[in-house]
Amino acid sequence: MSEQKSRQDYWKANLKLMALCLGIWFVVSYLFGIILVHQLNAISLGGYQLGFWFAQQGSIYVFVVLIFFYAWRMNKLDRQFDVHED
Repeated sequence: MSEQKSRQDYWKANLKLMALCLGIWFVVSYLFGIILVHQLNAISLGGYQLGFWFAQQGSIYVFVVLIFFYAWRMNKLDRQFDVHED
């Protein structure tokens, strides 16, 4: 029964991590790049309006960072639940 509980805890932690990453991705790409673009355009970043920057480049940068964050965090999670590769 302990192994079943461990699997459920591992899957629950994995889903929580995925939800966090997808939530961040949604906020950055959809909210910042589309919905809040006019409010963010009042702020400049490197000579560009912030809403435009998020729509064109910022969401891509955040997505790449999220990929590395997810891989790093999953490796820690795999070790924690002893399902890592040797």
